[in-house]
Amino acid sequence: MDVGIRAFLSVPDNVSIFLDNGSFYFLRRNGHTSVDAYMDFVRHARPDWFPVPRDVIPNPSMSKEAQLSCLTTTMEQNRRFSQSGCVPVIHICDVLEEYLTAMIDCQSAGNTKAVAIGGIVPNLLRAPKARPYRHILDSTKRIRETFKSSRIHVFGIGGTATLHLAYLLQMDSVDSSGWRNRAARGIIQLPGRGDRLVAELGSWRGRRLSREEHEILDCCNCPGCRAFGIEGLSASGIEGFSHRAAHNLYTLVRELQLIESNLRDGTYNYWYATHLNNSIYRPLVEYALNMTQPVPCNDAGPTIPAPPARG
Repeated sequence: MDVGIRAFLSVPDNVSIFLDNGSFYFLRRNGHTSVDAYMDFVRHARPDWFPVPRDVIPNPSMSKEAQLSCLTTTMEQNRRFSQSGCVPVIHICDVLEEYLTAMIDCQSAGNTKAVAIGGIVPNLLRAPKARPYRHILDSTKRIRETFKSSRIHVFGIGGTATLHLAYLLQMDSVDSSGWRNRAARGIIQLPGRGDRLVAELGSWRGRRLSREEHEILDCCNCPGCRAFGIEGLSASGIEGFSHRAAHNLYTLVRELQLIESNLRDGTYNYWYATHLNNSIYRPLVEYALNMTQPVPCNDAGPTIPAPPARG
């Protein structure tokens, strides 16, 4: 807070700094963030993008009344900080239409320069009574149609398959700390595929690398694989974590580059069919492609801001 977050982290000027408000942390925990402390941090640290101090994420298992209560609390924050540079938050849930009505009443949709979408992670993690994946896509598309000229950010998207969905639905930016959490659990991401376990750490279990996937890693150009190979990815301690984290983030950025280039060249439909090997998300990509053509958004596709610094 003394020098600003950009100087403190030595972030170059061409990289935007996005701040998270910690609301997902409190989804399963008691407590809250001090609004005054949050806004004081924003003023001094000066991130480029920041949401309202607190949004209350509805759990899919909640009753409609409880979800409406979450909406009321979140909209109070959206209204209170509408003139403070904070980005309003809207949640994908059973009361989405009520959210949209409240947002439009609060601030003309055409004048809402930025909107953040929350509530996706509990559904993607298949919490009790989680909404079907297609319901999430339909809801995301509904928000894009409502806020045609807004920059839309999505919390909690950071997988090699979900990036395709964010791009096809024309979201402007996404964020997730999943690449780092996976690394801490001994898990890596592979281009166009799911997660693979490469290090035995604690009780975490997962799918092992196939022979074909070993060959994919042999050709990986990420800093960790180039210098240390699979042995570096499977190492324990901070060294192994660092190699896996670098690999996972590199894989995400590379996946986005491939999505962009194939859409630009008109080869995406052929490419994704041969590239995306994920039994859950591949049908969803096909579903997204068959949706009504989304309205144009501000950029060619989403960016991936780094997650906030944590202790």
